[in-house]
Amino acid sequence: MPDVVSEKSFLPAGGGAYSLPSLTLGIFLNDQPSHRISHGSDSALHSPLKKHQGWLLPAGSEGVCEYDDDLEFVTVSLGERLLDEFGVSASEDFQAIIGDIDPVLLSLSLNALTSGEGGSLYRETMSRALAAQVVQLIKPEPASHAGIEDRRLRRVLDYIHDNLAEDLTLAAMADLAAMSGTHFSKAFKKEIGVSPLQYVIGARLDLASVLLQTTRFSVSEIAWRVGYQDVSRFSQHFKRKFGMTPASYRQR
Repeated sequence: MPDVVSEKSFLPAGGGAYSLPSLTLGIFLNDQPSHRISHGSDSALHSPLKKHQGWLLPAGSEGVCEYDDDLEFVTVSLGERLLDEFGVSASEDFQAIIGDIDPVLLSLSLNALTSGEGGSLYRETMSRALAAQVVQLIKPEPASHAGIEDRRLRRVLDYIHDNLAEDLTLAAMADLAAMSGTHFSKAFKKEIGVSPLQYVIGARLDLASVLLQTTRFSVSEIAWRVGYQDVSRFSQHFKRKFGMTPASYRQR
């Protein structure tokens, strides 16, 4: 199958059995207060879902989905080759996610519907951004953290990537690692190769570059979503890393 298959569907009230050959995300486009779902051998449970909520299920999932109102929804399936690039097996088993969808994944998935209108670079960027966000949600230790032996530092890295829009202070990260600020800074730089502040800035700018290519958010909104309150400072940092302004990066 292609790296990403995205479809928008409309179904009358009722529902029925489902079978997913690949890892798939479903996003509801209208409220379904009576929604019920079973996964595997589980009994169908009442799982009310609102617009832009949904589910993320592993390949091979089977069950029943029922709803009492007409349903409009989007499905996004990820292919084996793309998942393999991120160190995830096509048959990777993980705990089903039902309910709120990660906001970045939600935006990327809805934009995937129109990704065919862009060039190949846009489609490839979209596909990899989707895969990276999915892997971050389903793997307890993302591949980018695999070389770090200290579990405390891995916990800090997870915390950073989960909270890029928040005020990430050195004190908070050191507390999470159960270290003094000085010890934490030295240990972090020894393991990662850069200071905690440099790592946070790099992670924020990497996410910003993906959002610029795959969403229609304004530059100021993207700056806010990756933790910058000052747009001019965001632009300075972005240009220093990528050699061009955010606006130029989006138009390339």
